[in-house]
Amino acid sequence: MSGSLSRLRAALLRLPGLGSPVWAGRPLSQAAAAGEAGASGGDGGSGGSRDEVERLVRAHPVVVFMKGSPAQPLCGFSNAVVQILRMHGVSDYRAYDVLQDSDLRQGIKNYSNWPTIPQVYLSGEFVGGCDILLQMHQNGDLVEELKKLGIRSALLDAEQDQDKK
Repeated sequence: MSGSLSRLRAALLRLPGLGSPVWAGRPLSQAAAAGEAGASGGDGGSGGSRDEVERLVRAHPVVVFMKGSPAQPLCGFSNAVVQILRMHGVSDYRAYDVLQDSDLRQGIKNYSNWPTIPQVYLSGEFVGGCDILLQMHQNGDLVEELKKLGIRSALLDAEQDQDKK
């Protein structure tokens, strides 16, 4: 395990911090009160109900459930996800701090059947956590997945700039 953490740390140190902080989701209970989670109807159950989590997942093309916010990640893996998205120039995404809402934290784990945080969703589909996003970044798959969402990776522009030199 320490080997993978060391590789992750080394990969993170190579990532430039591009872009500005993005909107960080409020706790699910606050989002529901503001109408962001589609709070109307339902069974009045916990904030982590499958329907409520699904509404959050599908509310935006890029959604991240993380510890902390993009401006202040509270774990290295969440920070890695934020840095990878910044490197690709993805600044328009929804980030939800699972530490602010225990129902959401458990609800997203149940929804994805994935035990760890962060979790990344592209166009409503679960992609994976930090390790999967890092692998997709390294092998170029993330550029292609972003393209499917109509998002041009900033890495393509950086490549063109390098070719011109």
